[in-house]
Amino acid sequence: ADDSFSQIDGPYVLYRNDSILVKYVYQNDGTDVAKTEGYSLSQKASIVLHINTDEAAKTFSVRLKTKLSKEKAEYKKASRLFILSDIEGNFAAFRKLLQGNGVINENYDWTFGNGELVLVGDFFDRGSQVTEVLWLIYSLEDKAKAAGGYVHFVLGNHEIMNMSNDLRYLNEKYLKTTTAVNEQYMRLYGENSELGRWLRTKNVIERVGDMLFIHGGISAEMNNTNLTITQINDLARPFYADTTYKYPFIETDLILGENGPFWYRGYYMGDKIATDEQIDSTLNKFYVRHIVTGHTIMADTISVWRNGKLFDTDVHHAGGKSEALLVEDKKFYRVNANGEKKQIL
Repeated sequence: ADDSFSQIDGPYVLYRNDSILVKYVYQNDGTDVAKTEGYSLSQKASIVLHINTDEAAKTFSVRLKTKLSKEKAEYKKASRLFILSDIEGNFAAFRKLLQGNGVINENYDWTFGNGELVLVGDFFDRGSQVTEVLWLIYSLEDKAKAAGGYVHFVLGNHEIMNMSNDLRYLNEKYLKTTTAVNEQYMRLYGENSELGRWLRTKNVIERVGDMLFIHGGISAEMNNTNLTITQINDLARPFYADTTYKYPFIETDLILGENGPFWYRGYYMGDKIATDEQIDSTLNKFYVRHIVTGHTIMADTISVWRNGKLFDTDVHHAGGKSEALLVEDKKFYRVNANGEKKQIL
């Protein structure tokens, strides 16, 4: 690339009829300009994407997946789990946690073996490296599978907000991007974009062994629906990008509303704090022993609630309070970017 141009965003991969457009944003003398590479659909397997990191001149490359399919929602117990949430476009914090704890190496390759990485929502908004964070998650999925591991990406309210054009927390960098690439923001994550199609395969609630993963929590109203994990996801998925807020089913209305799994805060705050009975009811309903959330910062560290029935993984990454939850050998640890472990259960 010409030295006067430096890549500052992208790529965005968009499908148009039988062609694929790969759009990067560069800065040229202080102005954001787009560069577009065009391919035919038959060339898809040969496309290599170049992704920036938070470190100057350090990039990683990604190949597009041959196919995308809907994630299943229930998984058997994992040998090790590395769990974090609410990165919000902070690539540096994400990278340092993963590298510092042996999940990936300095070349962005998976080094966690048959362990599983669980991301509990809110990787969009606020920060200035959302695109890079998403491509890293995307690329780690195949690398993890090849090693017998897995990456789970459970969507939070900020993923849904970005797909449905609620941009109130968007970093202004991305408004400049839309101008440069001449696309509405929603189309960058629309049904004809690679990242948009990929996000639509994701769930808003998953179970791994005896642990339930949700961004916000399960309200008493959700407990009362008798919906299974799979049904909750199937009711929500068609409406990730909906901007009308008019849903065909009352259950969908509940799932996507403030008492739904990715907005609910009642475990930790508000007028109606969840009772122990409510939490036990959720544990019984979904056959789990622990619930893991993000969404609500309650401490500078990963925190344990209700005698270990509940874990809150939302910490202030942007303020340097970056931690993840590590589960191995039935023990629970909070870990930092230096790989220091402290047992919490």
